Amino acid sequence: MTGILLAVSAVMVAPAASAEPPGKDEIAKSPNMSLLANIPKQGPMAGAANLGSDWAFKGNYAFGGNYAGFTVYDISKPSKPKVVTVVSCPGSQNDVSLAGNLLFLSTDASMSDDSCQAVPKPATDKTAWEGIKIFDISDVRNPRYVKAVETKCGSHTNTLVPGKKGTSYIYVSSYRPDGTYPDCQPPHDLISIIKVPHKNPASAGVIAEPVLFPDGGNPGDPVGTPWPNGTSATSGCHDLTAYPDKDIMAGACMGDGVLFDISDPEKPYTITSVRDDENFAFWHSATFNNKANKIVFTDELGGGSAATCNTAVGQQKGANAIYDIVGSGDKRKLRFRSYYKIPRPNADTENCVAHNGSLIPVKGRDIMVQAWYQGGISVWDFTDSRKPKEIGWFERGPWSDTLQIGGSWSAYYYNGYIYSNDIQKGLDVLKIKDRATDQGERVRLPLLNAQSQPDYFD
Repeated sequence: MTGILLAVSAVMVAPAASAEPPGKDEIAKSPNMSLLANIPKQGPMAGAANLGSDWAFKGNYAFGGNYAGFTVYDISKPSKPKVVTVVSCPGSQNDVSLAGNLLFLSTDASMSDDSCQAVPKPATDKTAWEGIKIFDISDVRNPRYVKAVETKCGSHTNTLVPGKKGTSYIYVSSYRPDGTYPDCQPPHDLISIIKVPHKNPASAGVIAEPVLFPDGGNPGDPVGTPWPNGTSATSGCHDLTAYPDKDIMAGACMGDGVLFDISDPEKPYTITSVRDDENFAFWHSATFNNKANKIVFTDELGGGSAATCNTAVGQQKGANAIYDIVGSGDKRKLRFRSYYKIPRPNADTENCVAHNGSLIPVKGRDIMVQAWYQGGISVWDFTDSRKPKEIGWFERGPWSDTLQIGGSWSAYYYNGYIYSNDIQKGLDVLKIKDRATDQGERVRLPLLNAQSQPDYFD
């Protein structure tokens, strides 16, 4: 069942930004935030067109996606990270997830074949390939390519859902079908589910393609709707965030925000969904609070390449929307509570919009660190879902004199530190020292896939 958003709550902002915005590539931050280290993009990853993307973490290692492949970093000393290896494997956007000694890499570009030497090929060609690549990372210095699995419309993002012992499921999100694409036909109201036996990953394959929007989803607004208005039609999902310990998943599905039941990981189904045709253009990603009674959805207005953190766009578009989950079981509903957007106006040369983040584990509080592209990194509290407030922030001034894509793609909290994958600048390691967040340093994880949320206090 779909609910229509009617109410709007005020946005709370704190603390105040600096009086003057930072100059080109100049760092600005709140007093409680520190930049400990930066490692620029390396080798084939270094070009401006090779964007840094998502993160996954295991033990003392961080695995950073890039449109040209992925990089493994040693973060055993977070203030002195080191590059372990760089794996060249082109194919946007190369989101990463981990399970055991396996790494899963999303390819959302039509390529000539499934190898890491592939070159672009038109999606209208039936022989073109896109989907999921699987690597064995038992030896982090020498990741070994094991298997590729083709999926309909490729893999824009992937979400790991644990199965029975020794098995994982990869939920593949993809969207925007086209009648001229043999492997990406409309309406594409589905996701692909890949089953991976850890002991035999070469046997991995698609085992289900559940239709999540039998009614077709949000029809969206007509092409040409004046900027910055307009809602995307739903034709697949952009991102899925599972909370395996609670048997639920949140879906950001272009024109719809969705709550799913994943108690049977091979047969997910929709519990409820919501739309915001007034202020949301493109439902991009989702994060649960630890109690799983709230969801933060992000709106990627402008596709991540536009300047939306300015006074012309305002504080309700290109923002987060916070929803409470009310009720129980299959009768649960999503209730809108408020928007949150960073309070610092950005220059018109800075792409800025709500993007990827994760919880900072503080018991009794709902605190999140989040990337905002060239808007930087925001640490904010949504314990009161009607009155979110900022705790700390970090940003650089414009990367370029013209509007060019840059800034933090993903900013996640892992074992006491914030790791940001900056699209152009590479790895940033940051520390927040604040009474509101210091408790999070006590929580240590052996593994983190931000789109497969752990229960931090179970």
